[in-house]
Amino acid sequence: MSKLHADYYADSMQQINAPLERNDQIGEGTFLIRVAAEPIARTLVPGQFVMVRLAGTNAPLIGRALAVYDVICDDSGTPTWIDLVYLKKGTFTTALAESPLGAQVTLWGPLGNGFANRVCDRLIMVSGGIGQTPMLLLGKEAMASQDFGDDARENGWASAVEFIYGARRASLLAGVEDFEQAGFRITLCTDDGSKGQQRLVPDVLRERLAELADSGEKIRVVTCGPEIMMEKVAEACLAAGVDCQVSMETPMACGIGICFSCVAQVRQDGPEEWDYKRTCVEGPIFDADQICW
Repeated sequence: MSKLHADYYADSMQQINAPLERNDQIGEGTFLIRVAAEPIARTLVPGQFVMVRLAGTNAPLIGRALAVYDVICDDSGTPTWIDLVYLKKGTFTTALAESPLGAQVTLWGPLGNGFANRVCDRLIMVSGGIGQTPMLLLGKEAMASQDFGDDARENGWASAVEFIYGARRASLLAGVEDFEQAGFRITLCTDDGSKGQQRLVPDVLRERLAELADSGEKIRVVTCGPEIMMEKVAEACLAAGVDCQVSMETPMACGIGICFSCVAQVRQDGPEEWDYKRTCVEGPIFDADQICW
């Protein structure tokens, strides 16, 4: 595991107050907001997140971590807006879903380490539940359809991108059209068979890896979603000898490494086989074989 790097800290984050320019329902209980946040949009890389809270209120007091779903450029090509997708579930997200356009939100970010841009022949993104949120940007970068980060880190590092996405039922599959428009190969799964295959996404991945085993391609997998799903994805990748990174969804309170509420057990070299790592500054992206599931 790479050691904690100072760049992972929140030293370069920006805090912004901005009005909601979109707050649309895109699936059952799933909403997308858009805010103008150029300093964040210009510097973030796929897999990073922002903390969000309602401006001018102390209820709820703490922010909520949301992965950056998309970056929208203005007519000159400058990254200007960010889209965030959230599931209406608790006090904050319910209040956010009920907020009108023009309501002010406070953002701070970009936070976390983001996905590595490792060269491969085929990138397979595996998501369950609300775990599609960090994947769109990564797929775009991999296919060289968009640059990210102030230093314009390398893009076009994959020849093909696939997206395996599962939910309990069809109405919970949110944003599928965005992945279709990006040109990815898409496989949908639902527990009740109402859309796509009635299978679990780790099983679909395992079968797909077996299909590609003799292709000679260098395969890479990234995954986000329920922890048990990510564990099974990690197991499938380990068995197939495939590189896998996970985006951990550990609940966060501060997002900047102060509160230690988001720790995950991570394997390490040395006399201690594992240690707690803060998901917000040493993650949320980890190599899958480092996680103590």
